[in-house]
Amino acid sequence: MGKKRYKVIIKGAGDIASGVAHRLWQSNMDVILLELPQPLVVRRSVAFAGAVYEGRVNIEGVEAKLCRDSSEVEELLGKKIIPVLIDPQGEAVVKFKPDVLIDAILAKRNTGTVLSQAPVVIGLGPGFVAGKDVHAVVETKRGHDLGRVFYSGSAAANTGVPGEIAGFAAERVLRAPAGGKFKPIKQIGELANKGETVALVDDIPVAAGLSGLVRGMLYPGLEVKKGMKVGDIDPRGVEVDYLTISDKARAVGGGVLEAILHFNK
Repeated sequence: MGKKRYKVIIKGAGDIASGVAHRLWQSNMDVILLELPQPLVVRRSVAFAGAVYEGRVNIEGVEAKLCRDSSEVEELLGKKIIPVLIDPQGEAVVKFKPDVLIDAILAKRNTGTVLSQAPVVIGLGPGFVAGKDVHAVVETKRGHDLGRVFYSGSAAANTGVPGEIAGFAAERVLRAPAGGKFKPIKQIGELANKGETVALVDDIPVAAGLSGLVRGMLYPGLEVKKGMKVGDIDPRGVEVDYLTISDKARAVGGGVLEAILHFNK
């Protein structure tokens, strides 16, 4: 790749997208993150999306800052800070003409990403077809193929069931029992017992489905819909390092880096 510093735009700034962004940033690529006005980020201790709420976020020594205007992007990159833009329509893709575009929204479907948007376009998880709407797809499902790059075809289909950790899958996820305003009771990093109330939606309790460490919670005050994921609990408990990038996010980041190098020989 020589001395060229590649410009990468990532749609989404959740924990997986942030793991990818961190790996590419550490590989001397310029990264710009695009987010919603109110990101529904659960694992916010390791998500650059937190910059939308907090202004600045630092993950493992890499800082990101919310941009009030796209004119700040180049200035922040020059200061070695990842810019986070509120840009749900992806207008920055046209403005900044990235070398690489990564769809890390993890919507389980393609929400509008096309091959023509950048020289290299990468989709994370199900919903993309390599060679049709993206150049490569990276597997996000836990298991043997996690982080694998597909240069044709698709990643594993969405099963609707979270990946298993320590023998638990669906029980790990906290879901809203009704629509309303979300209020965490337990904080990220605290331990919870099975059946304990860890959050409220309006006045309705959200109970832990298992005992473990609270690894994710939505920001307080957000409006949620019934059945929406609002948090998660890790059954491994205190051994979990909730302040560093997950093994899953690092694996996906490695797959993305492979794909970029594959197409930029």
